[in-house]
Amino acid sequence: MPEKVHFDSATRPTAPSNGSGRLLSLSILAAIIGVVAGFVAYLLVSLIGLISNLVFFQRVGFDIPDLQGHTLGPLVIVVPVIGGLIIGLMAKYGTPKIRGHGIPEAMEAVLVNRSRISPNVALLKPLSAAIAIGTGGPFGAEGPIIQTGGALGSLVGQFFHVTAAERKVLLSCGAAAGMAATFSTPIAAVILAIELLLFEFKARSFIPLVIASTLATTVHFGLMGRGPMFEVGRLDFGIPTALPFYVILGLLCGVFATLFSNALYQVEDLFERLPLDPMWWPALGGLALGIIGLFVPRVLGVGYANITAILNNEFSVTVLLTIVVFKSLALFLTLGSGTSGGLLAPTFMVGAALGALFALAVNAVLPGANLSPGACALVGMAAVFGAASRATFTFIIFAFELTRDYNAILPLMLVCVIADLIALRFMRNSIMTEKLARRGLRIQQEYEADIMQQVSVAEVMDASPPRLPANMLLTELADRIARGDSLVTRRHGAPIVDEEGRLVGIITQGDVLRALERADSAALTILEAGTPDPLVTYPDELMHDAIGKMLHNDIGRLPVVRRDRPDELVGYLSRAGILAARLMRLKEENELEPGWLLRMRGRTNGTSTGVKP
Repeated sequence: MPEKVHFDSATRPTAPSNGSGRLLSLSILAAIIGVVAGFVAYLLVSLIGLISNLVFFQRVGFDIPDLQGHTLGPLVIVVPVIGGLIIGLMAKYGTPKIRGHGIPEAMEAVLVNRSRISPNVALLKPLSAAIAIGTGGPFGAEGPIIQTGGALGSLVGQFFHVTAAERKVLLSCGAAAGMAATFSTPIAAVILAIELLLFEFKARSFIPLVIASTLATTVHFGLMGRGPMFEVGRLDFGIPTALPFYVILGLLCGVFATLFSNALYQVEDLFERLPLDPMWWPALGGLALGIIGLFVPRVLGVGYANITAILNNEFSVTVLLTIVVFKSLALFLTLGSGTSGGLLAPTFMVGAALGALFALAVNAVLPGANLSPGACALVGMAAVFGAASRATFTFIIFAFELTRDYNAILPLMLVCVIADLIALRFMRNSIMTEKLARRGLRIQQEYEADIMQQVSVAEVMDASPPRLPANMLLTELADRIARGDSLVTRRHGAPIVDEEGRLVGIITQGDVLRALERADSAALTILEAGTPDPLVTYPDELMHDAIGKMLHNDIGRLPVVRRDRPDELVGYLSRAGILAARLMRLKEENELEPGWLLRMRGRTNGTSTGVKP
């Protein structure tokens, strides 16, 4: 059974006595998950390579090939249709959870299913992704690997006795390990899990995440080499002269990310209006892909080789334009049809092409600008996906890990945050959360300190509560309540004190009603009808701890006493105090306070601003 919070002799909430032991256990499980996820990522990439080689080149191979030179000819139209049919059947008779690009599904498991993912998802998601990508799907393996790794972590969490919060950590460890094992970017993987899955930053989650990502990357080193996913030469970022152009690029990436995300979901809406069983949708998307791929074979497959070529400035303007237009179109039509595949790689490819196009256009108009197409491609790649996913920090670090060039930091930060600013202005939800929002789920992607851990009981308590004498008859109190006496009706409960003013109990209106039903109610005192020796809180106690006492003991109010004199009543805390604490945060967020300029202007005019100096 999960451990409950308990209270010591001073009635203060404490953490489980073996908290450090729990963290050690989580870390060991995270290590196992990291290693296994690393091997799973390798197997998935190898399976994609095997299917791609068999289908498009009729050979056995495990490296993911460039499908640009495939040998199928016009038969390339048929192959994605077959892949789509298989995916449709797997979704209908296996699990519909294989649809989509993986990360929203992992987020949904965290939000609505207490981080539980079924075993068939762990099996069918990578298999369906391998089939979809291996038959030409314009997707990456990252999203499916992230979901598969998350499913692995969830299964481990379901096997052992852990809390729901700990299971969420293990799910996130699996997801981070999957990304780290794919791209060899362990830091970005940790931040991705924090930004998109955990929504917290605690030692309990951070330590296991780092362990899992580190070991998954180590597995990547052993099986796939020590180099990054994309081999990029030395890039000239043109700092500081190019910074004004990076501002413009940030605006462009933000607008593009907004349009890109909206277009994807508009296509999804179109498919949902079709009078066909959803099983057939991936086949229709595959048909559209096949037709596009016949004329533009560069859009087929994951496109890792194309991303590398863009970053190294190997493509002309025509090729880059083709990628931006037709890779995007192919992605919309296939992923929008409900097939299985990752969103990261195609978005990277399109974003990189957009950045390179921007550099070439600026150099054509202003030859003296000398912008590096590779540098702008790297920055554009991170900015487009970062803005679309609202995981900007993740992809700043991701691009930095790809180049390992500190000179990339300034343009990455500038372009990515400007793009994020535009996306925040024009996108209600991110490309990751829009699907969940349509299902009625709200995703909190902004982190702030818990106000209840910043406010003490003394700041929100009622400092002058009613003090009812212990010898008062129950009938007298009931009469005062019936007459609407404000002294006893302003709260649903009131402390009880003895003749010397010492706290001896508490009585609530519920206690009064229950006691009045007794045969001897006329002779009862309020102390007999109420609760003697009540649970208390202290002025210096945090609201977080006081609320914990209320929830654990199923009560709605606490007398406030001095620590050194536990019978001396100094206040009263009710649910109204909780609302008062929350109101403090709302005022901090929304109330404008006059600055120095307004105060000085008020003094000059001989008027008051109403604000104390």
